[in-house]
Parts: sequence; C-alpha cells; structure tokens
Amino acid sequence: MTSINPLTGKWDARYREATPHNVTYYTGCLLAGGLACGLTHAGMTPLDVAKCNMQVDPGKYKGSISALRLIAAEEGATGIWKGFGPTLVGYSLQGMFKYGFYEFFKDAYMNLAGEEASAKYKGAIWLAGSASAEVIADVALCPLEMTKVKIQTSPKGTFPTAFGEALKAMRTGTTFPFGSIVPIWSRQIPYTMAKFFFFESIAAMFYARVFTAPKETYGKPTQLGITFTSGYLAGVICAVVSHPADSLVSLMGKEANRGKSLGAIASETGLATLATKGLGARIIMIGTLTGFQWWIYDSCKTAMGFSTTGGK
Repeated sequence: MTSINPLTGKWDARYREATPHNVTYYTGCLLAGGLACGLTHAGMTPLDVAKCNMQVDPGKYKGSISALRLIAAEEGATGIWKGFGPTLVGYSLQGMFKYGFYEFFKDAYMNLAGEEASAKYKGAIWLAGSASAEVIADVALCPLEMTKVKIQTSPKGTFPTAFGEALKAMRTGTTFPFGSIVPIWSRQIPYTMAKFFFFESIAAMFYARVFTAPKETYGKPTQLGITFTSGYLAGVICAVVSHPADSLVSLMGKEANRGKSLGAIASETGLATLATKGLGARIIMIGTLTGFQWWIYDSCKTAMGFSTTGGK
C-alpha cells in the first residue's frame, strides 16, 4: 500500500492497508472488540471465580480445581458461574472501547509523528495508543467489575447473585460505581500496554522471520493462526505484569477490607502474595483468553473485509 491519502496527496497512516481506516472501519473494530472481550471473559467465569476467591481467602481456597470443587459443593453447580452477567456486559463494553479506540489512537499518533518517526518508534506508538484506549475503556468497565467481584467473593447468602439485584445492592455500603477505578487502571493499563505491545511485536516477528512473503499472500487461516499464537504469548506476559493489581481489586471486595486504603490492604497482604497467589490460574486464563480475543477480533475484521491486525 502507498499510504497516501487520495484527498490530500500526503502520507496518512489511515491508508496503510487495503481498506481505509474511516468511520466504518473504526465502528467495525468497536463491534469486533466487544464480541472478542465479552464472549471470552464470560466463558472464563469459573476460572475467574476460583482466582478471585484464592486471592481473597488463600487459606480456604488453595488451588483452582480445589476452589471450584469447594464452591460447587457449598453453593451448587451454579456457584462457579457467579458474576456471569456483569462479566459479559462489563467486558463487552470494555472490549469495544479498548480495541476500537486503540485502532483510532494508533492511527492518530502515527499521523502526529509522521511517516519516518512512526516507522522508527512503532513500539512507543503501540504503547501510547493502547494506554489511551484503556483509560476510556476502564471507565465503562469499573461499575460492572466492582459488581462482579462482590458477587464472586461474597459468602453464600450475604449478597445477591442475580445481576439486577446485585447492581441495586451495590449502591449502598460500597464505593460504587467508581471506587475501584484507580486499582483497575493500575491493573488494566499496564496489562493492555503489554497485551498490545507484545502482540504487535510477536506478530511482526512472525511476518519478518517465519512467514516472510508479503502478508497479503497468506490465506486467512494462516493469518488467524499467527494472530492466535501472538495473542496467547502476549497474554502470558500480561498476566504476570498485571497480577498484583488484579489481586488488589479482588481484595477490595472482601468485607473485612471495607474502608481500608489500597496501601493498607497491600501492606497487610504482602507483595509476594499479591504477585503470586492465584497467578497460575490467571496465566492459564489470560493466555487462553487473550489468544482467543485476538482470534475473534481478527476473525470479525476479516468477515467485514478488513485486514488482520499486526505485521504492518
């Protein structure tokens, strides 16, 4: 592609692919991102339930499988699906803004930098674009994430598990709707920066060193395979980077921690516990989740006639 804007005759990052990045493109990316994040996060609800309870009560919940067995024994089979509703809605909204605005900000920052600088400093643009998008996405996510965590970590019978009732209950005795925005930003912004930076880097490496013919010459199954593999590997890195903040978000939902500052919770828990408790479950969850997110996202993009992400 020549990357020349036909209206101005000048280089424009929005024209670097076969399909121009216009309102139709960004809208398609919003929808694809919502499907990618909403479906994958909701599908991983049982692992999320286990992870959150391991973080909140490590003495009782010692491993992913044993935690799920214990929760199922105490609360029935539906217990491991607690929080499905707010997870589906919250992460659908977050995914829309995360992916859609990443595409928008990436193009905008490339154009601000210019052709030469944007090629030289790709990594910085990926980081800036993903961070900017995540700030917006987390505002949409926060109320639903707080509700999800409260549902998942409350002892049976102490808090509603139905989505609508839980939302009503969150309005009293909690810092709802944005009380967790700082720890969510602390968790999600580094996570998303790592997720997009390493995905783009790994995908670029595949196209530069393994699949060295022009990207367009490879079939969609091959391109989507590269997308999934790059996403999975990026997800493993993301899980490690963001786990301490994720632990804090879970611990804030614990009744015993109501009213405590983040610093106090972190000090009482200890950095080692914040960084490691539930990490194995989160690596499995985030690696798989991120790989499928990118695969669903790029599958939707190709279905709409757009190019897959990465390698450009």
